[in-house]
Amino acid sequence: MGMFGISAVMMIAGQRGSYALAGAVTATGMAATALVAPWTARLVDRYGQARIAVPATLFAVLGSVGLVLCVRAHAPAWTLFASYAATATTPNIGGMSRARWTHLLRDSPAAHHTAMSFEQAADELCFMLGPVAAAFLCSAAFPEAGTLTAAALLLSGMLVFTSQRRTEPPPSAPRAGSSPLRTLLPALALFAPLGVLFGSMEVTSIAYLGARGLGAATGLVLALQAAGSCAAGLLYGALRPRSLRTCLTALAAALTLPWAAAATGSLPLLAGALLLAGMATAPTMVTAMSRVQALAPEGRLNESMTLAVTAILTGIALGAATAGHLIDRLGPTTPFALPAAAALLALAVSQTVRLSGTSHLR
Repeated sequence: MGMFGISAVMMIAGQRGSYALAGAVTATGMAATALVAPWTARLVDRYGQARIAVPATLFAVLGSVGLVLCVRAHAPAWTLFASYAATATTPNIGGMSRARWTHLLRDSPAAHHTAMSFEQAADELCFMLGPVAAAFLCSAAFPEAGTLTAAALLLSGMLVFTSQRRTEPPPSAPRAGSSPLRTLLPALALFAPLGVLFGSMEVTSIAYLGARGLGAATGLVLALQAAGSCAAGLLYGALRPRSLRTCLTALAAALTLPWAAAATGSLPLLAGALLLAGMATAPTMVTAMSRVQALAPEGRLNESMTLAVTAILTGIALGAATAGHLIDRLGPTTPFALPAAAALLALAVSQTVRLSGTSHLR
C-alpha cells in the first residue's frame, strides 16, 4: 500500500508530462478513500473480514489496472480520476490486523500492547520501503511497473491474510445507537492534527532539501525519520505503556528539533533531528490507537480504527497543502514550525477534550 501513491504520480507524470494532473488524481483518490473506507470497514465488522475484504480488494485492484490501461491508451483525463477513485475500496488491512490482535489478546493487556507496537513498527517499515521500491520499479523497469507490482502484492497479501480463518474475529451486528463516529468524534479531533504533522513534515523536508540542491538525499533523509519510528515502535512494545499526554509532550518537544536544525543549514543535523522526531511518533500512535480500541463500540472495532485513519488522511492533505502555501510565502525553513505547532495542538486537545463515558485522553 505504501507503493500506490508515488507509483501513480510517477506513472501519470511520466506518460502525460504533468505533475499537476498526477497530484490531482492522487488527491482525488485520497478524498474518495476518506469517504468510502469507513463504509467498507463497517461491512467488514458486520459480515466478516474474508467475506468483505476479498471482493473489495478485487475491485480496488481492477481500479489500479484500469488506471494503467487508461494511462497507456492516452484516455481522457477523467478516466484517470475515475479509475484511481475505484481504489478507495481497498480495505484497511492495518485495522483488520489490529482487530485480530485485540480479539486474540483481549485478556492480556501487556501482550496486546506489544502486538500494537509491532503493528505500528511494521506499518512504518512498509511505508518506508514502499516508496523506495515503487520509485525503483518505475524508473528502472517501466512507468507502470510500480502500480502493477503494488496491485499484485495487495491482492496476494490480502488472500494470504484472509485465509487465516482461525484468528479472524467473529462478525458482529451493530447495536442500535452504537455509532463510532458519535463516540469517537472528540478523539478524531486528536488524529487530525497528527495528520497535519505528517503531511507538513514531508512536504517541508522535500522543499528544504530541494532548495539546497540536495534533492538526491530526500529519500534517505525521510527514510531516517521512518526508521526512527520503526525502531521506537519495536522498543516501545517491550516497555510499559505510557500515557498519551506523556507521548504527545515528547512528540511536541522532539518536533522542535528539525525546525532548529533547518535554521543551521546543516544536513547531518537535520537528518539526526528527523530521526529523533520519528522516534517520538510510534509511541504516540500506538497509545492513541489503543485509546480508539478502548472506546470503540462493541462490534465496530475495524470501523472505529478506520475512522481514525481517515482523520489522519484528512490531516495529511491539509498539512501538505498548508505547508506548500507557507513554503511559497516564507521559504522552506520557517514551515518546519508547522509540525511542531500541530503536535502542540494535539497535546492541547488531549488535555481539554473529554470523551463521553471515559476519562480524559491520557
